[in-house]
Amino acid sequence: MTDLAAPLSAFMTRVAGPGTLSGLARLSGGANMESWAFDWGASSHRGAYVLRRAPSADYMADRPYGHADEAALVMAAHDAGVKAPKVVGVLADSDGMGTGYVMRRVIAEVNPAKIVPAPPPSLIADLGREMARIHAIPRAAIPAAIPLMDTGAALAELKARFLTYGGDRPAIALAIKWCEDHLPTPAEPVLVHGDYRMGNIMVDGDGLAVVLDWELAHRGDAHEDLAFGCMTVWRFGQLDKPAFGVGSIEEYFAAYEAAGGAPIDAARFRFWLVYRTLWWALGCLQMGQAWRSGADTTVERVVVGRRTAEQELDLIALLEEEAPAAERARALPPSPSAAPVPAGEPTNAEMVQAVRDWLASEIKPRSEGHGKFQVAVAMNALGIVMRDLGAGARAEDQALAAAMMAGATTLAEPGLLARMRRAALDKCAVDSPKYAALARARAAWGG
Repeated sequence: MTDLAAPLSAFMTRVAGPGTLSGLARLSGGANMESWAFDWGASSHRGAYVLRRAPSADYMADRPYGHADEAALVMAAHDAGVKAPKVVGVLADSDGMGTGYVMRRVIAEVNPAKIVPAPPPSLIADLGREMARIHAIPRAAIPAAIPLMDTGAALAELKARFLTYGGDRPAIALAIKWCEDHLPTPAEPVLVHGDYRMGNIMVDGDGLAVVLDWELAHRGDAHEDLAFGCMTVWRFGQLDKPAFGVGSIEEYFAAYEAAGGAPIDAARFRFWLVYRTLWWALGCLQMGQAWRSGADTTVERVVVGRRTAEQELDLIALLEEEAPAAERARALPPSPSAAPVPAGEPTNAEMVQAVRDWLASEIKPRSEGHGKFQVAVAMNALGIVMRDLGAGARAEDQALAAAMMAGATTLAEPGLLARMRRAALDKCAVDSPKYAALARARAAWGG
């Protein structure tokens, strides 16, 4: 089955009683941790479970708290009435499976592509209610290891990371400077889930079934949580429904406040919408760095690293109102000319196309589970390379980025916004051509 079968069976015998293990399979996706579904119990009474784990301590080295504290937090949320998973046991070193915990598996839909086109009628109200419940968890119930976020220090850390990654993306520099200029005063801290969005919730016929993935939880500003699920990237194509891709901001806020959430501050919400988009842009760059350093050599890392282009496009769309009206109305410059295709031997792009076609026709149909997901990611990577070869689409400009972070250059400079729009459109067309916001930006910007 896998090398997990024997130690997992021993663990489940200890925490859940005698039984047999069956159906052990790795779940698709999961940007950082592994998730394994399995059944356990006697033949007459079996239960569905999920093991969430990091295979080694190295995976947890840069995290503020470990899986034991994460599991304790999930249990506290469950006990407080939040639709959180029910934890049944936490791995020990002696279990030989890395770090992690086992929870009851909820049988429901998690794929945003299947949820957002026709969500349950109650879903936006459910999302607001559960958000309010999370924020109401008493401080005394929150494990001491869960950190308090200092927004100014966190922003400074993002800026330092950006410089480490080259400091050469003007759209990111623009966002850093804007956040520095609009840093809100500290808020009364609440428990912030930190990753509350489509993809981390499960839905059944009755609405929201469970809230997953608590690894980024911390104490901080409630508006951070409220804004995160409203980012463009987490609407999964439903751009006309800015709250999670399933409803309006007004519906979401009303449900949150009706469930006991504090009144919303619009300016604070906007800050966090920009901040979290910036945060994810740098998160994508970090994925590429993780691959380059050898810390994580999966193909998924390099592909996610190229999704930075989506967030740069979104940051420009969020912040372009800072430019004068004349600059917002300025026509875009032309895209760089693509290299001509020679008629002789196959080009690099054609060679990549041949490999991609072979994966699609020969390998993907024979793959299953996480393996099939990995083949799809590899095909996506080759597609990016094909589009990039000869396209001339670049977004790096270290001197401009430095000037923008210093405040020496702003969107009032004639032609700057138009050039940044063009660079963002061209780069996103290479890296994420199906990103819904790309078509919207082209229509809005005349690109």
